[in-house]
Amino acid sequence: MLHSEYTRLNNELKKTAKDAEEKQLILTDQDLIWRVLDEEETTAIEKGAIYSNVIKNKIMQYKKMTVLQWKDERVVQSRQQTQKGPHKKPLASPKKILTGLTPAQEVRLVRQLITPIDDLAVHGYVSSVPAEADIKKAREGLEAAKGWEKCDRCDKRFQMFPGRREEDGALASGGTCTFHWGKTYFPERQLGDRSQQPKRYRCCGQAVGDSAGCHTNPHHVFKASDPKRLATILNYAETPANPNAPSDRAVCFDCEMCYTVHGLELVRLTATAWPTGEELLDVLVQPVGEIIDLNSRYSGVWPEDMASAEPWTAQKDDKEDPTPAQAKKMPIYKKNKKKMKIVSSPEVARDLLFSLIAPDTPLIGHGLENDLNSVRIVHPTVIDTVLLFPHKHGLPYRQGLKMLMDNLLNRKIQVETAGKVQGHDSAEDARAAGDLVRFKLSEEWKSMKLLGWKLEGNEFIPPGGKVDDFQGQLTVEFLESAL
Repeated sequence: MLHSEYTRLNNELKKTAKDAEEKQLILTDQDLIWRVLDEEETTAIEKGAIYSNVIKNKIMQYKKMTVLQWKDERVVQSRQQTQKGPHKKPLASPKKILTGLTPAQEVRLVRQLITPIDDLAVHGYVSSVPAEADIKKAREGLEAAKGWEKCDRCDKRFQMFPGRREEDGALASGGTCTFHWGKTYFPERQLGDRSQQPKRYRCCGQAVGDSAGCHTNPHHVFKASDPKRLATILNYAETPANPNAPSDRAVCFDCEMCYTVHGLELVRLTATAWPTGEELLDVLVQPVGEIIDLNSRYSGVWPEDMASAEPWTAQKDDKEDPTPAQAKKMPIYKKNKKKMKIVSSPEVARDLLFSLIAPDTPLIGHGLENDLNSVRIVHPTVIDTVLLFPHKHGLPYRQGLKMLMDNLLNRKIQVETAGKVQGHDSAEDARAAGDLVRFKLSEEWKSMKLLGWKLEGNEFIPPGGKVDDFQGQLTVEFLESAL
């Protein structure tokens, strides 16, 4: 066993270590376990087809290794470890967000974090409702295409049949779809390793090009992104005036989508109050087109959710959650799953969201262009954490919500439970985006105070006196303009 050989060599090094420098090369029992696990994992991912032979050769290599050779190897590894940091990221408590402001003050200040989207059409943000003439052209183009699409997963061409094909009732041609659902990555190389490493898929560890895929679905699917084409199914609408929308809160929202005969459509809509996190709306949505694939791995919506969902009503159902006795009999991954309500169309879901907001209500989310497009909303006041925490290379590159939460707040989201793939929880994602905004707000308020800003009641006062129109973004120019 590899672990046995590592242990033998490590024990021999313990006996011969003469000074503090050599003693630092000695591994703990846990370090030995980590090293074996890392070695086995790397071999399984990079050389899965010959895993057994590689491990056997490794064992023979370390059986023949002397303590001096082991020492030399440990010196190299120690240097690498110093450059890379600790072997494992230490566990720490989630970071608390302390702004020093009341919720009302946070809502007032957060307006300075609004992220303009007028010039971001190339990246999917829609700032105006498509014109009827453009929608008509898009509809004519669809008729000419006769349902031919490119699969969003395997890139093959296939034909879609909205309303089903008359002769056999099929929704799509092309048969089964074989694909890799995981993203690609470059394996980490050891220091000094100049070999060419092929890209691999996170889902199975296979190198790109080794196979057509590791997963199979019954149908091909596609995604439409052009706003004019999206408007042929349901046109966009500007957020209407709403005197009933509270002015002392912002709204976080997140959408989940599924594949239908019309592409990706809204299947779940969640909205929470900011900064409190209170749930305002959480409904399943019946798409316009026939469902091809619920995309459950990512949407978190499963066939049983749609089948058991009851029609949405304005009254809250206090009996929707399982009793303790019922929960005890459930699988672990279902115990915390609430029974969902469903609305009849994306337009109904949009109207429910409109009932919560006004044009000047800050809408908070991560990658909001996807959410706004799925609900077909044109909203002038958005705070997108993709833009608030930009990737170092700028758009279209972006930092993921999961990574931002881990790096900035030391919180884990989108975590699988008991090895069960559950998909994203839109309520969790909405609140996570809200927490990132509060974190950004706390940092900005610290910067403002260093520049001499003060707070009197709910008014933010610059060093030079009261600002009559406290609007705009918290840029360096804005903050320093009052000095």
